[in-house]
Amino acid sequence: MGRMRTLDALIGLLLMLSTVPAVAADDPLPEGFVYADEMVPGLVVDLRYAGADNFVGQRIDGYEAARVVLSARAAEALRRAQADLNAFGLGLKIFDAYRPTRAVAHFVRWSAMPDDPGAKRTYYPDIDKQKLFEEGYVATRSSHSRGSTVDLTLVTIGKDGTVADLDMGTPFDFFGPESWPDYTDLTGEQRSNRLLLKLVMERHGFKPFDKEWWHFTLKDEPFPDTYFDFPVR
Repeated sequence: MGRMRTLDALIGLLLMLSTVPAVAADDPLPEGFVYADEMVPGLVVDLRYAGADNFVGQRIDGYEAARVVLSARAAEALRRAQADLNAFGLGLKIFDAYRPTRAVAHFVRWSAMPDDPGAKRTYYPDIDKQKLFEEGYVATRSSHSRGSTVDLTLVTIGKDGTVADLDMGTPFDFFGPESWPDYTDLTGEQRSNRLLLKLVMERHGFKPFDKEWWHFTLKDEPFPDTYFDFPVR
């Protein structure tokens, strides 16, 4: 009972800390936000939390559509990165962008539930589920909720439009040292692919995260102290 009361209190605090209320279904995005899937030509969208293909195994609260929402500043930086890559037959595939605070609360609730053996084997085989927050793989206050953080990878784009992921050594949302950008027990191709992604993103103003090769936050983010909770529609 004590753990559940603590969990309920944490979820309540997360929602209280959201500084922007949910918007009605027919309202536009808050000022300063855009749909990056409209702004970035050819962006491949695989928004994992809008469906069940993720470590929780279900659609995450706040994701009502597979749309890529970002601050306008971050979307413009992403557009420039995409243009650079397109010149070499490459492009970006995005797994997550803006993340409502209520989605983070969903992750907190999930952490208190019994393990799903299949999800554990796929996403966190060597870490106790309850330690994912403690070890920094999942945050109780996510930079994604500020609107200028993206999770993405690189893809090849064939002349016929065929898209294929580059090999990064681990899948998206694999929680373990193997996903750290500086992990060395990889093939030369995997290391090169990670480095290319890092260099392109840094060139366009993003900074990496030391536990996830796919995670980047715009250095000059426009809402550095605001955690939003409007839904993705």
